[in-house]
Amino acid sequence: MAISTKERMGIPLVHMPLNNPAQRVTNFEEVPIGYTLEQAQTEAKRCLQCKKPACVEGCPVGIDIPGFIALIEEGKPAEAAKKIRETNFLPAECGRVCPQDKQCQAPCVVGKKGDPVYIGGLERFAADWERSHGTYAPPPIPASTGKKVAVVGSGPAGLTAAYELRVRGHEVIVFEAFHRGGGVLVYGIPRFRLPLELIDEDIKLLENIGVQFAYDVIIGNALSLDDLLGKEGFDAVFIGSGAGLPKMLGIPGENSNGVYSANEYLTRIYLMQSMKFPRYSTPLYNGRKVAVIGAGNTGMDVLRTAKRLGSDVTCYYRRTRAEAPARTEELEHAEQEFLHWKWLHNPVEIIADENNFVKQIKCEVMKLSEPDESGRKKPIGTGEFVHDDADTVVFSLGCDVNPIIPTSDKEVRVNKWGIVMVDLATYQTSKKGVFAGGDAVTGGSTVILAMGQAKSAAQSIDKFLKGELNWNAPNVPTDPKAPGVQWSGRFMTAKR
Repeated sequence: MAISTKERMGIPLVHMPLNNPAQRVTNFEEVPIGYTLEQAQTEAKRCLQCKKPACVEGCPVGIDIPGFIALIEEGKPAEAAKKIRETNFLPAECGRVCPQDKQCQAPCVVGKKGDPVYIGGLERFAADWERSHGTYAPPPIPASTGKKVAVVGSGPAGLTAAYELRVRGHEVIVFEAFHRGGGVLVYGIPRFRLPLELIDEDIKLLENIGVQFAYDVIIGNALSLDDLLGKEGFDAVFIGSGAGLPKMLGIPGENSNGVYSANEYLTRIYLMQSMKFPRYSTPLYNGRKVAVIGAGNTGMDVLRTAKRLGSDVTCYYRRTRAEAPARTEELEHAEQEFLHWKWLHNPVEIIADENNFVKQIKCEVMKLSEPDESGRKKPIGTGEFVHDDADTVVFSLGCDVNPIIPTSDKEVRVNKWGIVMVDLATYQTSKKGVFAGGDAVTGGSTVILAMGQAKSAAQSIDKFLKGELNWNAPNVPTDPKAPGVQWSGRFMTAKR
């Protein structure tokens, strides 16, 4: 029986069940429990099946969102997962970590009068159904083209590029600097948000269709791009090496013992297993009182991880909660977990004891200005300072691009921030046969945007290998006002 638009609009949002906060802060189990089929079908009924779905335009990989939601409503979750995989190789990961509230859910028509359809939750449900019921069918692989592509990095961009190139019949080898695959999905995202087995299963799917992985190989060190394109016999290279160079504030005391970047802190825990020291050789100095500087998604990850390690944890951010860049869901989950918040506090000094171990953090109390021309309010110092006790400080201020490849190969042009410059139509770099996408190109963004760029780059690589895309000194813009360039802060990204 057909459901009217009015009836669909009247269905309240089906909230995904969560584990109890008092319990979950004692372990690293996933926080959301997931939808049942009945819950997912009810949430799917809220979708209006728009003729011109703005949600699809908001998705960097162009998932047929109304299509897969309609299949869930019909009670066909396996078919829904298959529909998602037509354009997205990592649906279980994206359903959990993508900022849907700022992408596909932001323009949802239902959200204009209430809560938008929970697209991310429905994507996660379909992917989990596929996994638990074993309904995944590997794609057919055409006969080999005889062409070989090197993919640098096994994060979301690298995994996506590898998949897209392999299903086109090319031989693919993924080079990873660490001892295991997954990139930022493993070392930068906690297990209570993204279980490790999901990543490992998708890597296994790639291996099953013929993608090879070479671990503990640093491209730009062990092998150069010229080595790959020369003696190693690759016909093209995709750079998906990410943005792993941490940013700091440059304030006094940053070199004290007990100070970490978020990257190092999370990598020690989730990749190097520091929680199991000395069984694993990487230690972690995690104090009783942990101060986390920054309120983005990674900041939430650090806060919640430190809490699970038994610390008393405080977040410091120089703006208010309203300006916090974290996903709405991640911020809400963090607020449920007995953390402390110091909004409008800007750290200006880390104070150490006589043994150079952190003992306090000094902050200036801030206020916000009137909105500037961009509409954003700037934090302004009030001249009032506070001293808080802390024995561990973690900076979560984002990262710059991994500099190893551009430093080792001057043919690869970068801008003044070290971001790899590409032709925004083809993702070609300034070096023939070398393409790039993901955080190496944006300077740091989301999993799904990295995947979208990798898909576009893989399409261009395919054309290049077929002789349909000639390399002719591609237009690699350095001017942020150049045609086709969308400038946002310090990052340059291709318009979709």
